Amino acid sequence: MSDQATDLATETFVAHRNLLFTVAYEMLGSAADAEDVLQETWLRWVKVDLAEVRDQRAYLVRITTRQALNRLRTMSRRKEAYIGQWLPEPLLTAPDVAEDVELAESVSMAMMLVLETLSPTERAVFVLREAFDVTYDEIAAAVDKSPAAVRQIAHRARQHVDARRPRQVVSRSETRAALESFQRVLETGNLQDFLDVLAPEVVLVSDGGGVKRAALRPIIGAEKVARFMAGGLGKNKSPIVVAPTMINGSPALLVHLDGELDGIMAVRIEDARITGLYYVRNPEKLSRVASENPLTLR
Repeated sequence: MSDQATDLATETFVAHRNLLFTVAYEMLGSAADAEDVLQETWLRWVKVDLAEVRDQRAYLVRITTRQALNRLRTMSRRKEAYIGQWLPEPLLTAPDVAEDVELAESVSMAMMLVLETLSPTERAVFVLREAFDVTYDEIAAAVDKSPAAVRQIAHRARQHVDARRPRQVVSRSETRAALESFQRVLETGNLQDFLDVLAPEVVLVSDGGGVKRAALRPIIGAEKVARFMAGGLGKNKSPIVVAPTMINGSPALLVHLDGELDGIMAVRIEDARITGLYYVRNPEKLSRVASENPLTLR
């Protein structure tokens, strides 16, 4: 490929990089794996004769989707051997992402967990169609299916997701208000205060990856969750420092101990109370956030 062609390929790739990363991340739930997929996409893209490509964006999405599908099948084997509960890698997002309600919902921790229940092909079809409005013909080319088959897969995946997605869309201000209350509770560790902010049917999922302390199974019910959280906080010799941030398009909390990031807490809110708690403590899943958002002590 000539220098001019390489420059053109690079310019096009950079122009669509954010889109391609988001496609890969929504399919994989891992920013690290999404970056690897983008590297693989780039290596294939620079070998393409651009004069033969009618729609460069669609072509790049097709390459990314195929590479993500390959990676997704590999990740399924990794998850089978994973110690405890698996949560998506938290992704720092700019505040304005949450202004786009559909995008914010599509990358929320709760929604990413729903996507985990789809097959690899169903997940690819759903993400491309629902989150990015890719045409059925373009999706068909990306997943090696007929357009008619893709329509059926999309319909089946949509029904599956609709039955499991959060029942209501909660505004960013409502989420922030609930999180502010929860932040105060984390800092005091009072059991009754926990019960006041948790919904009776709340579910806590914690991910330590076998490295950090975490529940091996989801904890269900306000009293059980409150006792687990209060008990864990009571074992800390130094006070925790909790700071608000934006994770996966929604307000979340960074939890620091001894000046280092200990975990990230994302939540699901319904009727002004917390119905889902997602606590990522696995250091491998925190390294990206820790490097981009270091704690500033004042």
